[in-house]
Amino acid sequence: MKIEEIELFHICLPYVAPFQTSRWTEYDHECVIVCARAEGLTGWGECCATRDCAYSYETVKTNWLILEDFLIPAVLGADLPDPPAFETAVDFVNGHPMAKAGLQMALWDLWAQRAGVSLQKLLGGSGDRVRVGVSVGIQPTTQKLLEVVAGYLAEGYQRIKLKIKPGRDADDAAAVRRARPSLLLQVDANSAYRLDQADRLKAMDDLGLLLIEQPLAHDDIIDHAKLQPQLRTAVCLDESITSATHARWALELGACRIINIKPGRVSGMAEAVRIHDYCRARSVPVWMGGMLETGIGRAANVAVASLPGFTLPGDISASARYYAEDIIAQPFVLNPDSTLNVPTGPGLGVEVRQDLLAKVTLRQQTFKRP
Repeated sequence: MKIEEIELFHICLPYVAPFQTSRWTEYDHECVIVCARAEGLTGWGECCATRDCAYSYETVKTNWLILEDFLIPAVLGADLPDPPAFETAVDFVNGHPMAKAGLQMALWDLWAQRAGVSLQKLLGGSGDRVRVGVSVGIQPTTQKLLEVVAGYLAEGYQRIKLKIKPGRDADDAAAVRRARPSLLLQVDANSAYRLDQADRLKAMDDLGLLLIEQPLAHDDIIDHAKLQPQLRTAVCLDESITSATHARWALELGACRIINIKPGRVSGMAEAVRIHDYCRARSVPVWMGGMLETGIGRAANVAVASLPGFTLPGDISASARYYAEDIIAQPFVLNPDSTLNVPTGPGLGVEVRQDLLAKVTLRQQTFKRP
């Protein structure tokens, strides 16, 4: 399959409400959308880096730069029959996994369409639905948090993840647990703690949490290996796991008991599947994280989350959780059993609304094969 044309869109899509973590607040989703064309087919991808570098060193601007100057020239006109061919073509680019992942997603869409199958089938997933939950940002008060949680439960979500930080952790989580004794509940620190603050995390050990996500530094595995034995609650690593190799290091050192897989964080779906396969062979639970993607990235995440090792509900909530109007024609809707349907059409299985895409596009550029 020779790539004939690639189009980039820098978009800004407003959220229905601000989303606050331990270290930053987001008001809209700014990202790069990738459109690749070959053999009369059109594939779509989404780079999940945002406007700033609070979560990752990558940003929308660096994604665009790396795509324009390095990744796109490496694949335009190249014969890319499968994921290994793509990975070989871009291997000379050190790092920048989110830029690679957005382009690779568009190619997976093309590969699946060419094969006449859904992305789920091409990946080896199964089932018509995947279990999901919702991530709740830090609220102004504990009372407001309880109201927001109650609202999501009323919508049908059966698993809640609370963003936490020092001073807004154990008390908030305990209040939610008192109000909802049987709720599937977990917390996410986004690297807000240090190892010498382990007591703050131990204070949540009696709350029956599914996991504590990424409590320590974004690039740390060693201190997490020192933290996990101090806790009864499972530590889950997110930002620290950027490849299957990092997953191996973390599990061999005992740094965590659960891993959050985000294809956009680990260079794309091919590496996400490798992490999944490695963890499944060792009976380590994985779950699908989220980067508040549009319906394009959400469709890819749902397909990956249908692989058998994804045994915990993912952060791939319904489109309406984030956007008043998504850029796809078939927004994802929450089912009564706290699941999302897996698209069954060829490729990603979603249709991009060109009118809505144009409405939120800040910059567009087309690259054609010489």
